Amino acid sequence: MRNISKTVDAIESSLTLRIDSKAKAMKKEGKDLVLFTAGEPDFDTPQAVKEAAIEAINANFTKYTKSSGIIELREGICEKLKKDNGLEYSPDEIVVSNGGKQALFNIFGAILNPGDEVIVLTPAWVSYSPQIKMWKAKPTEVKTYPENDYLPQEEDLEKAITDKTKAILFNSPNNPTGAVYDKRTLEMLAHIAQKHDLYIVADEVYEKMVYDLPHISIASFDGMKERTLIINGFSKSHAMTGWRVGYSVASLNISKQISKIQSHTTSNINSITQKAALKALSVDTKYMMDEYKKRRDLISDMLSNANFKFFKPKGAFYVMVNMTEFLTDEKNTEDLCMELMEKAGVALIPADAFGAKGFVRISFATSQELIKKGINRLIEYLK
Repeated sequence: MRNISKTVDAIESSLTLRIDSKAKAMKKEGKDLVLFTAGEPDFDTPQAVKEAAIEAINANFTKYTKSSGIIELREGICEKLKKDNGLEYSPDEIVVSNGGKQALFNIFGAILNPGDEVIVLTPAWVSYSPQIKMWKAKPTEVKTYPENDYLPQEEDLEKAITDKTKAILFNSPNNPTGAVYDKRTLEMLAHIAQKHDLYIVADEVYEKMVYDLPHISIASFDGMKERTLIINGFSKSHAMTGWRVGYSVASLNISKQISKIQSHTTSNINSITQKAALKALSVDTKYMMDEYKKRRDLISDMLSNANFKFFKPKGAFYVMVNMTEFLTDEKNTEDLCMELMEKAGVALIPADAFGAKGFVRISFATSQELIKKGINRLIEYLK
């Protein structure tokens, strides 16, 4: 037999999904377990969105659509960008995809050549670097730290840039840290991108989940619209993870390349999902965001009172906790998480795969009752 792809074989499977799958299997077997693992809203998809999908089915809206998405949805996304972000785009600059993951994969395919380098600001979501590698480019990690609110520093970025650097990728609000990039940080990134003629790939999927300062799109800065590629979607903002609907926003030339990639991979996304997403654009989910803020405050107070070392998130629905005091030469973060699952009844994600060795990520996309139960178990077992 011939060898399989060396590119894909060198890529590790997602640690977050592996741990989450094990936790769910243990829970299914009857284990009393509080899950703080998945980055998935615990809210139901809004009723109006579900009804729009049912109406689409009954109207037999079940055929292929244009690869970039139905015009009504792309027009709706343009209206959203203008209203929420102060950005002017045409529908031809929007490509609707099978979740933010495909939007990101399409973007990398549209801009990267073999040997190109992409600066990834870490801690970062686990799929960024593998996707870059799949297009035979190289991820270059630039670390951020809690003492700087997990915001990148200009000198660190300048040191990482080479003549092969093509883009800087960042996620704000951030998974896993909960950091939100402020205006000063975005101005610095915009300056560097223009100085070195780089693209900015901005993952804004958590934009609705901000607690202490507003979300700002870097594409709104002078000279940045043409060099910014935005990823967004409906999974987090409207509790639609399983519907698989995301989108990319880019200049017309790049969007044409993105649409070309999609036409040869998935053709288009589910037609019924597109009608649901169109409805979602007019559905207010502020009640979800208000609840996430209450949960953020609750979990932060509990961790602080128990003297855990952690970064209080300014956005998203994750909190990063420093676990180095509970580790040994024989016990790493993944070992600790497995121990906590089996002995304390709490499932957490080791943050090593995010680029934060010795930390764990706790998702508070769960009820206040379960947050109290799970964090009290963590305190009782570790403290």
